[in-house]
Amino acid sequence: MNTSYTVGSLYAGVGGICKGFQNNGFELSWANEFDKNACKTYRENFKHNLVEGDVMQLDITSLDKIDVLTAGFPCQPFSVAGYRQGFDDKRGNHFFKILDFVDEMRPKVLFLENVKNLIGHDKGRTFNVIKELIEKRNYSFDAKVLNTKDYGNVPHNRERIFIIAFDKELDTSFFKDFKFSFPEKEGLSQTIQDIVINEKVEDKYYYGEDKYMYPMLKETMRRDDTIYQFRRQYVRENKSNVCPTLTANMGTGGHNVPLIKTPYGFRKLTPRECFRFQGFDDNYILPEIAISHLYKQAGNSVSVPVISRLAEHILQVLSSVEKKTLGNFLETA
Repeated sequence: MNTSYTVGSLYAGVGGICKGFQNNGFELSWANEFDKNACKTYRENFKHNLVEGDVMQLDITSLDKIDVLTAGFPCQPFSVAGYRQGFDDKRGNHFFKILDFVDEMRPKVLFLENVKNLIGHDKGRTFNVIKELIEKRNYSFDAKVLNTKDYGNVPHNRERIFIIAFDKELDTSFFKDFKFSFPEKEGLSQTIQDIVINEKVEDKYYYGEDKYMYPMLKETMRRDDTIYQFRRQYVRENKSNVCPTLTANMGTGGHNVPLIKTPYGFRKLTPRECFRFQGFDDNYILPEIAISHLYKQAGNSVSVPVISRLAEHILQVLSSVEKKTLGNFLETA
């Protein structure tokens, strides 16, 4: 029995997807990331081959073939009419580059992650083309939107779509009427107060009386068990008692970084806390780079516990196929 399936990761970011698969015993073979600062963070935490640079320029044949290909890829529209008429509208489109990897490597599993709105992107055309072209290659296709607070036991409102596809040629009969079993919802036992640092942090994260927004913060931020957002002209309380969706633009000016009320004053979440809200534990190393980059990386990342649960279910399918194949072999031997 195969005890270690290999993973190749495109658009790896700081390794949220990699971490989730690693947590389930998968072997990380290689990864690719374009952002140089994300690469610095990635290298602090993983020791396998990281190819830094534009995925469009990657020589696929130079990389080891893998069992699982993962990609949290940028979402782009397709010229559907042009595509179906045979026009060359593939250039520069990231999804078509992923398909090049699929065609060259024929992974057992394709794991894609994107924003929830991928389903309705370009009036649904983008999603339909993705489904059509994956199925055309004789892969299964299952997709579902999962929220971190419901599937990761982390108090973070973050909805993302996950697409899971298996190579049907692994076992034609097994995958004939196959439907991937996504994880069930689970209760949220962690609270915001379990995530935030309960001691004084560096002064740079606090908003003192010298800041123009201080009167607004003082008037609105009255609870220490919730998270607030400063919107330039007003302060909004998040009444669901979870962290609002962390965004990639948190690092630009700091206005999008969620705020909390502490015994030491009003402050924004630290990068460490933002990584915690994505399910990274404190053993995950944050390098000495500008905090704006760390905020961006946390906002761009996936939630590790959600990936871990998906990876666990993927492993169950692969193991089932292998056991069935072994059983068939023994019967005919």
